[in-house]
Amino acid sequence: MPLPAKNLLAAETSPYLLQHRNNPVHWRPWSAAALSEARESDRPILLSVGYAACHWCHVMAHESFENPEIAAAMNRHFVNIKVDREERPEIDQIYMAALSAMGEQGGWPLTMFLDFDGQPFWGGTYFPPEQRYGRPGFLQVLEAVNAAWQGKRAELVRSAGALGAHVETRLAPAPGAAGSPQEVLQTLAGNIHGMIDHKAGGLRGAPKFPNVPFMRILWLSDDLPHRTAVVESLTSMLAGGIYDHVGGGLARYSTDDKWLVPHFEKMLYDNAQLLRMLCWVYSDTRNALFRIRIEETVGWLLREMRVAGGAFASSLDADTAGVEGQTYLWTEAQIRSALDSRADGFLEIFSLAQPESWEGNPILHRRGHAHYLGDQKEPELRAMLDTLLSIRNERDQPGRDDKVLTDWNGLTIAALADAARLLNRPDWLEAARGAFRFVCESMEQGRLPHSSRNGKAVFPGLSSDYACMISAAGALYQATAEPSLMDQAHAWARELHTWYADKSGTGHYLTASDASDVPMRIRGDVDEAIPSATSQVIEALLTLSVLSGDDPDNRVAEVAQAALGRATTQTYGQAGIVYAAALAQNAAKLLMVEPGKDPVFVPVANRNLNPGRFDVVVVNGSTQKLPGGVTIDPQRQAAYLCIGQTCLPPFLKPEELEAALRDGTTRKSW
Repeated sequence: MPLPAKNLLAAETSPYLLQHRNNPVHWRPWSAAALSEARESDRPILLSVGYAACHWCHVMAHESFENPEIAAAMNRHFVNIKVDREERPEIDQIYMAALSAMGEQGGWPLTMFLDFDGQPFWGGTYFPPEQRYGRPGFLQVLEAVNAAWQGKRAELVRSAGALGAHVETRLAPAPGAAGSPQEVLQTLAGNIHGMIDHKAGGLRGAPKFPNVPFMRILWLSDDLPHRTAVVESLTSMLAGGIYDHVGGGLARYSTDDKWLVPHFEKMLYDNAQLLRMLCWVYSDTRNALFRIRIEETVGWLLREMRVAGGAFASSLDADTAGVEGQTYLWTEAQIRSALDSRADGFLEIFSLAQPESWEGNPILHRRGHAHYLGDQKEPELRAMLDTLLSIRNERDQPGRDDKVLTDWNGLTIAALADAARLLNRPDWLEAARGAFRFVCESMEQGRLPHSSRNGKAVFPGLSSDYACMISAAGALYQATAEPSLMDQAHAWARELHTWYADKSGTGHYLTASDASDVPMRIRGDVDEAIPSATSQVIEALLTLSVLSGDDPDNRVAEVAQAALGRATTQTYGQAGIVYAAALAQNAAKLLMVEPGKDPVFVPVANRNLNPGRFDVVVVNGSTQKLPGGVTIDPQRQAAYLCIGQTCLPPFLKPEELEAALRDGTTRKSW
C-alpha cells in the first residue's frame, strides 16, 4: 500500500521528529516503506538528519521546511525522510561518511540526496532559503538536483554506487597489522600532546570541544607532561563560559579559542564523559576545585536531566524561545539586583564576557580566577551562585529532548557510580541504580532498545547499547558487590555475541543481524563525540572478564587486536580503539577481602579510582579467581593487586595499599 501524501511524523517518539510533524513537507521516518516509495514513485530521496538540541537544525527548519514554496518543491521532486541522528546513529554515520568522502565539511543538519537503494549521490549540511553566506539557496539546490536526476540519472546512479562502496569500505574495513597497544597508545598520546593549546587548554584553534576521548588517551599514557595537559585543559575549560557556573554541566563546545562563548546546547554524553574524567583526575590530584565541579555536574544531572522512572534525558536545547543561550545569560544589573551587597565580591571573581562576535547578553565566567580559592571563599561563591540559580529557575527554560538513549544512559550510570564511590554519596549511587532499573525494564525478550520515550521503544538496539550497559553493570558491581549485576552483564554479553558478532567472532557490527532497514552493516569503529561502539565493546568485554575472572579463550585480547588492526588502516577517529586495546593489554585487578562489618580497603580503593583498575570486594566467603592461580583466604582481611598476569604480595594494611595505588612506578606497569 503506498504511503499517504502527507507528513507522517506525528506518531514518532523522537522529540526531534515531532518538532517537524506540522511542517508542510511530506516527511517520512526512515523505514523500508519509505525507501520502497522512492522506487515506486520514481523519485530520489531527500534525507535530512539532525537532532533536537541543534541550533542550525532549528534555523533550517524555520527558514525552509516551514516555507510552503520550498516544501512544495520538496514534495514534488523527492521522497523526504527525516532522521534523528541520536535515535538512528547508524544512518547518520553512513551518510556523514559519504559527505566526508565528497570532500565536504560535515555537520548538522545533514542534507543528502539518495537513489532508490539508499546510495548517496550528492549532499551538504545547512542551506539557507536563498543564496547567501557563499552557499546556494535551498530552492535552487532542489531544482538543480531534480534537473540532474531527470537528465543524468544513469551517471548519478553509477557515482552513487561507487560512493556507497567507498563508504562501506571506510566503515567496515578489513584489518591491517596491529602493533603493540601500549606502543600505539604512546605514539598517539605524543601526537595529541603536540596539538595541545598550552595557554588555553584543549586542542589549538576554534571551535573548542571538550574532546574527552583525546584526554583519556593522554591520561592513560601516564606521562607527566600528558597528564599535566589534561589537568590544565580541565582547569581552563571549567573556568570558561562553556561551563555553566550557576547550574553545573558543560555545553557542547565553545565557538572561540578561549572557552568563553559556548554553543549552549547541553548533551548528556558530554557530561557523563566529563564526570568520569573528573573522578579520575580528582582521585589523582585531590584538587578541590574538581570535587566542586563533580558535585555541580551531578547536581545538574539529577535536577534537570532525570525523566519519570529515573533514567536520563538526552539533551537541552541551545535556544530558549528562539534566542540562543537566553536562559543562561546575565547582565551586571541583574547580578547586582540579585546579590545586593554581595555583588562586588562576586564580580571580583566572576566576569561578564561580551566578545565582538557575540550579540546576546554577557556570558558568565571566571577565567581570571580559574584555580581553587580556598575552603572559605568557594562555599561563599557557591551560595551566591545558588541565589542566581533560584532566580534563573523562574525564567523560561530551554527545550529538553527527553528520549532515553540506552548507550548514553550507560555512560551516565557508570560515571555516577564512580562519583558515588569517590565522594561517598549513597544518594548518587541510588540514582545510578534507578537509571539502570529503567533500562532493564525497557527490554523485550532479553533485548535492549536503543531509544525509549513515553512507553515506546526503538528496537533493535545497537552494539554500543549492550557495551555501555555491560560497563554500567560493572561500575555498579564495583560499587555494591551485588552478584545480580554481573548476571545481567553476562546475559547482555550473550545477546551481543548472538546478534552483533561477525563470522570470525573477533569483531562486532554496530547494527543487529536482524535490522532490516539499514543500507549496509557498519562496524562502528570511528569515534564521534563519544568513543566508538567498537571501543565500547572492548571495554565492556574487558570489564566482564576482569571482574568475573573468566576469559578462557582470551577473547578480549583477540577482539582488541582485530580492532587495532582495522584502526591502522584508518586516518582518524581511532582514539577509542587505541585506548580500549591498551587497557585490555595490561588491566589491573584489585581484590579486597572484607569479611567483617568495617571494611578498611574499600575506602582506599574508592578514593583512588583509576581507569586501568577493576575492583572486586569479596564478602560472605565468596570465591574469586586471580591470575596465575593465586589463592585467597576468604576469612582474612587483605587486598590483592594483580597487574596483567602478575600479582603483588597481599596487602594487610590499608595505608600500604594506598601507597601502592598512588605510586607512579606501580601504576606505570598497569
